[in-house]
Amino acid sequence: MNNATTSPPEKPAAPTTAAIQPGGRSVRFRLLAIALLPTLVILPLLLGFMMARWNGKFDSLLTSKVHGDLTIAHQYFSHILENTGKQIEALGQSVSFREALSGPNEQQHLSALLEQKRKEMGLDFLYLINGSARVAGASPKTVSPDTNQNWPVIKTALAGGSRTAVDIFKNADLAAISPAMARRARLDLIDTPNAAPTDQNIESRGMVMHSASHVDMGNGMQGALVGGILLNQNLVFIDTINDLVYRASSLPEGSQGTATLFLDDVRISTNVRLFENRRALGTRVSGAVRTAVLDDGKVWLDRAFVVNDWYISAYEPITDSFGKRVGMLYVGFLEQPFARTKYESLILIVGAFLVVATITVPVFLRWARGIFKPLERMTRTIARVENGDLGARTNLPAARDEISHVAMHLDDLLDQVQQRDRQLRDWNDELNTRVDERTAELQKANQQLEATTKQLIMSEKLAAIGEITAGVAHEINNPVAVLQGNLDVMCSLLGEHADIAKTEIRLMDEQVSRINQIVTKLLQFAKPEEYAGFVERHDAGAVIGDCLPLVQHLLNRAAIEVKLTHTSTRFVVMNRTELQQVLVNLIVNAIHAMPNGGILTLMDQDMARDGEPGILITVADTGTGMTPDVMERIFDPFFTTKRREGTGLGLSISKTLIDRQGGSFDVQSTPEQGTTFHIWLPEAN
Repeated sequence: MNNATTSPPEKPAAPTTAAIQPGGRSVRFRLLAIALLPTLVILPLLLGFMMARWNGKFDSLLTSKVHGDLTIAHQYFSHILENTGKQIEALGQSVSFREALSGPNEQQHLSALLEQKRKEMGLDFLYLINGSARVAGASPKTVSPDTNQNWPVIKTALAGGSRTAVDIFKNADLAAISPAMARRARLDLIDTPNAAPTDQNIESRGMVMHSASHVDMGNGMQGALVGGILLNQNLVFIDTINDLVYRASSLPEGSQGTATLFLDDVRISTNVRLFENRRALGTRVSGAVRTAVLDDGKVWLDRAFVVNDWYISAYEPITDSFGKRVGMLYVGFLEQPFARTKYESLILIVGAFLVVATITVPVFLRWARGIFKPLERMTRTIARVENGDLGARTNLPAARDEISHVAMHLDDLLDQVQQRDRQLRDWNDELNTRVDERTAELQKANQQLEATTKQLIMSEKLAAIGEITAGVAHEINNPVAVLQGNLDVMCSLLGEHADIAKTEIRLMDEQVSRINQIVTKLLQFAKPEEYAGFVERHDAGAVIGDCLPLVQHLLNRAAIEVKLTHTSTRFVVMNRTELQQVLVNLIVNAIHAMPNGGILTLMDQDMARDGEPGILITVADTGTGMTPDVMERIFDPFFTTKRREGTGLGLSISKTLIDRQGGSFDVQSTPEQGTTFHIWLPEAN
């Protein structure tokens, strides 16, 4: 029966309703979330959404503006084309032109008129061809155009109509009209970042506003009045577009509007600056813009890298009289001032948000702390109580709100719980005292019962063994007596002839004597009070030495090293055979405990015990050892660990023989390290 002493073992505190379950959220966390979520999460998300929307609207406004700028530039470009055509058409129908064709000195008057009108209209060339495509008059006088190119513009005029378009002239065509125009059209290409790769180094073609109008030359002859403006390096033309599109104060400070005319992807007329005083003539457009505008025929309305900076840009394709895309018209303004304005606005908004958060968050935290601090204090108090500290209290100040009021009620409840616990502990101590007294009595009675039971079982076993042994001994004695008598008769009858088998007869006599001794020992074990064997003084070391030959066959089977130490000088009084029986039994057990080899130690030495001189015999092995529960039973009769090989009587008989001589039999053992037996026998007087 278990002894319930002071108090039962404490069990882990069961989770209460106030405990935070795994995966839950504390009140502190929730209150902080409620206090900070609007300011630190919702407001930033709203600001981010509004900033993203504002940024998109801002970019849309920039795109809309540059699209409007492109519309203005396109209208001006179209106006120039239309106006040039109307002026040439008006010239062909004017009275002065007809008078020059029909008056005296026709060639001279016509050339003078064409020169005058060319300069007035701002044309780079103006000439008249007849129906046979031969030049009838020209300005400048060096004009000798290749009229066999089948220009759609000229075809329309010779057919009786008028047409103005953009055409691309080869450098040789320009040189035929005017060498100066050929030189002006020639540009060296400059490597430009982000431009498409090219092997071309020079752009010598010219982009010309090409216009022709039908004229009646008289005498039934028809002709065409042809004029044109070379747009390559035509800075007046491009600056006029820029001034129309980007007037003063139309852009924020720091921004700059630009306009450009492209022949293919090469800037042939621009106010974009490569350096401070050098225009970016000969530079090329980025590859992305070229693909979208020239290859795909789309209008580009987006930011683009222009020469050396980013611009909000608009590009549209220019087609010639054949319907082929041959260039681009561009307007745009520097992106950096607008980007800086966006960043400044963003920084201003973020700064304002941080200022607001810095001011409001501490206030919110203070309000939240006033709620969760008392709750945390109550939680800690409850945890201390659950861990056994019944004296824990919240000790919050007088109630100022509902939470403080709850804390005061909690302290009152804890006072009651502590008082009830004190009473229960007093009752528990009293009950434990009574249980201890009853348990001690039961344990004492139980021990006496166990001792009595063991003695009874031992007595019954020994009694049974005694009866069996006595019976066996008496039964053996009869045939032994017959053998001994017949052996003596045989020796007597043989007389001198008995010497022939002297050795065999001696061995038979010795074995019969040995059987007699064994029977005597069995009788000594079975009824020691009725039979006393023969005892004599012996040297313990000599007895140990005589035992080794008896077990040598077992030692040879395993790799066991025998360490023999003989230091005793005293003698013991014990039957030599009985002492050998005890030692042989211990040596055999040690050999069985070392199946894989080991060290067997046999030692005898002088040792007094309780003031009485004696001899200590030690038998030690390095074998498997024994567990404590096995050691408690090794001297019990019939208890064995050898299963089929043992009977369980060896150590029991050995202890009985040693106890009969007034000695002691002790054992020490450690599992997997070995076992040591100590036999102490008193010195012979």
